[in-house]
Amino acid sequence: MQNGMYGRNDRLIKTKRLDAYRRRKKLPDPTRCRSCGSVYAKGRWSWDQAPEDAHQASCPACQRVADRYPAGLIEIEGPFFADHQEEILNLINNIESLEKGEHPLQRLMETRTEEARAVVTTTGIHIARRIGEALSRSYSGELSFEYGDAQKTIRVHWKR
Repeated sequence: MQNGMYGRNDRLIKTKRLDAYRRRKKLPDPTRCRSCGSVYAKGRWSWDQAPEDAHQASCPACQRVADRYPAGLIEIEGPFFADHQEEILNLINNIESLEKGEHPLQRLMETRTEEARAVVTTTGIHIARRIGEALSRSYSGELSFEYGDAQKTIRVHWKR
């Protein structure tokens, strides 16, 4: 028998990673988050109004906040941050307002600051990357991204 008849045996087996915050079944339309009030309808979460008799559940962002399990981690450090802390934190909050307005699952979870360092956690990877890119665009500096867990988490590092 030829080896080619049954396919190649030297390929790596890739296991499928499951996202604990992604539901296996669709929620009923409409569903209102019991914590933040966002509404799931037609396959996505939004800030629309839901009828009073809407199904109740927690959205993935509120579940992440409750579990204290961020999808994004942003590390900001350097003497520039120490000198411009208030300005940089305002930029981060403005980005969150814009992102959360369009995408209810993209939110800040926590911001911890020290003298020349801050650690910001987010419920989604997109908002974390957007914050990192805004810091780099506004203030230059060194920016790096590191995806993990089959691109379900991100670590952003910005320094100046």
